[in-house]
Amino acid sequence: MSSVLFSPFSLGALGLRNRIVVSPMCQYSAVEGNATAWHRIHLGQLAQSGAGLLFIEATAVEAIGRITPGCLGLYSDANVTALRGVLDDVRMFSDMPIGIQLAHAGRKASSARPWDGGQLLPASQGGWATVAPSAIPHAAQEAPPQALDAEGLARIREAFIQAARRSAELGLQAVELHCAHGYLLHQFLSPLSNQRDDAYGGGLTQRMRFPLEVFDAVREVLPPAIPLGVRVSATDWVEDGWDLEQTLAFAHALKQRGCDWIDVSSGGLSPRQQIPIGPGYQVPLAEAVRAATGLPTMSVGLITEARQAEAIVADGRADLVALARALLWNPHWPWHAAAELGAQVKVPPQYWRSEPREARGVFANAAIGQR
Repeated sequence: MSSVLFSPFSLGALGLRNRIVVSPMCQYSAVEGNATAWHRIHLGQLAQSGAGLLFIEATAVEAIGRITPGCLGLYSDANVTALRGVLDDVRMFSDMPIGIQLAHAGRKASSARPWDGGQLLPASQGGWATVAPSAIPHAAQEAPPQALDAEGLARIREAFIQAARRSAELGLQAVELHCAHGYLLHQFLSPLSNQRDDAYGGGLTQRMRFPLEVFDAVREVLPPAIPLGVRVSATDWVEDGWDLEQTLAFAHALKQRGCDWIDVSSGGLSPRQQIPIGPGYQVPLAEAVRAATGLPTMSVGLITEARQAEAIVADGRADLVALARALLWNPHWPWHAAAELGAQVKVPPQYWRSEPREARGVFANAAIGQR
């Protein structure tokens, strides 16, 4: 059989071997924003997965934009040095394209790691003051963030620019802006979190203004060969919040600015969300964005089975599938999917001998006549 999931695809000038993407996954294991040995192990493992593209986790563009004190950053020379060391080691054994997701957590910053409860951290416990479009807390019991003024907006815009330049300096091959999951750029988009009365709040055009300014600024400083995409939450799953209709308007505006893909997720902005979770529950959102804009789309969320992923791309509901927890559970998910779908993946020679007899031919680059 000929698998669409394992067919080549291009994001701008970047060619991918297949349609499987390693989604950005927070590891909460950095020190002062610096990558550590954990990132070397984590990214090194996923770089051998056989996917077409690997994204580094949501990476903060300034220190107060980290979700937790353990989140990765790209706001200092030390951050660059630490991440470069990790990438150099990973690239010694993998030619998989590596991208990065640039982010700012806004009012959801200064939180404890998930395994430490995930709650907002006060200064006495290593936390810091957070910022947002409006002084509205994420949860009612939390301290309100500081509403960003013109100086704060300019600082954050410049932080995204500098992080994009550092990404290019590191040789990263794709950049994604995080406009989803209730973080800062999503906070500007949603009327639930953005209640400003200036040029950055009010109607849809005003609420889209700052995220679009950030996109334009990042696109301007990135080399043309590095594609730039955006992750969105297509709906807040809350009445009177951000929804699919507004997402389509945002996606059209991004397309006009040269966006190379839309990574379609949902939720994360409000504790009041009501999400109808089930296998592939976000695929219809990606399908709607793709149909309305013609932009390449990634679909995420409870995509766990090979034939499920194959059907999504074969039926034209999305161009790529981005896996997260499924790849943590099984880092060789693409190997097994290739075996099931009659396709091939590229693997390092150290693993060639692992190919089982019933799956012979799955390793596209394996030598013949191994002893």
